[in-house]
Amino acid sequence: MDSIRNLFNIGNGPSSSHTMAPQKAAKMFLERHPDADFFLVELFGSLALTGRGHLTDYVIKKTLGEERTKIVFNLQQSYNYHTNAMKFKAFKDDIQLEKWLIFSVGGGALKELDEPRYHSKEEIYPHKTMNEILNYCKHEKINLVEYVDRFDPNIKDYLQLVYDSMEKTIEKGLSTSGVLPGRLKVQRKAPSFHKQYLQNKSFSKLLYTYALATAEENASGGIVVTAPTCGSSGVVPAVLFACRDYHHISKEKIIEGLMIAGLIGNIIKFNASISGAEVGCQGEIGVACSMAAAAEAYFLGGNNEQIEYAAEIALEHHLGLTCDPVDGVVQIPCIERNAIAAAKAFDAANYALMTSGIHFISFDTVVEVMKETGHDLQAKYKETSTGGLAAK
Repeated sequence: MDSIRNLFNIGNGPSSSHTMAPQKAAKMFLERHPDADFFLVELFGSLALTGRGHLTDYVIKKTLGEERTKIVFNLQQSYNYHTNAMKFKAFKDDIQLEKWLIFSVGGGALKELDEPRYHSKEEIYPHKTMNEILNYCKHEKINLVEYVDRFDPNIKDYLQLVYDSMEKTIEKGLSTSGVLPGRLKVQRKAPSFHKQYLQNKSFSKLLYTYALATAEENASGGIVVTAPTCGSSGVVPAVLFACRDYHHISKEKIIEGLMIAGLIGNIIKFNASISGAEVGCQGEIGVACSMAAAAEAYFLGGNNEQIEYAAEIALEHHLGLTCDPVDGVVQIPCIERNAIAAAKAFDAANYALMTSGIHFISFDTVVEVMKETGHDLQAKYKETSTGGLAAK
């Protein structure tokens, strides 16, 4: 597995797969052909089906140049490697300079055709599964924070930036009212939820408020941190910052919570997927809930086994969750799911802490089942907006 810094990416929403990754790819292609007269970009799979609602065409044209870029939405062709494919072509004096096929595989990551999906040149962790990590930690007599610190040098410095970015996003979400962009005319709720919290404070209200603040900022194209994706970016910061503000968890402890959450997300990303277009929303909201539950279990004083159990519970109870955004935008049911998943993460952690940490189904097993379930889901339930809630 590579560094968890590659899981926590900072950038504009509303989608890590549909916005961040295409923008990154467009920048890379532009650097190779800055003097091109014309760019033709063909989008496939979920990028073609829901690209307009996710601002894929907008961000590519903005990056390459509005006047010299044409976007083609190919609804017929698909690739077995991954559904989210992009084909970039650059032209100069009517001569094609290059054709480049690149895939957006989740969380803002890019992969070439037939490039190993679950391996990276930047791999720094010697272990691939939670079971391997737990055995190593037991042998070395260390906890999961110490494990991350041992193999991911200087990660705390980067997570300081992640912390600051998450905090700014919440603050902006709390102070911004009005209607989100798009045809659905969804009203922002975070400011009103915050007022209700101030009138009658409870931890659950604060969780909902912070999750909505981030998810609504993401839906408006604001700056968010992928945790593990843009569409699920509200869950982890909601739990972390609600714990900070309600239970007075220190910033240092929050950073350590991000280390735990990042490790969980990394294991799932490596062994399964965090792409809604590939495995449905279980790979986004389900993974985010699992990450947040693990961090919360750590805050509550859980040992390695209890943290693993919290992560397992949270992911297990999102198995089969479909990705069916209404009108192809990251608003309904996405925003609401962030708030509910934040509360479920807290419940999963509390449940796990009431046990010894011994349980029947392992975290690694649930990750494996999530991957299998995602592959078995029909395409209409995987970020295509052609079935489920999106079709009603």
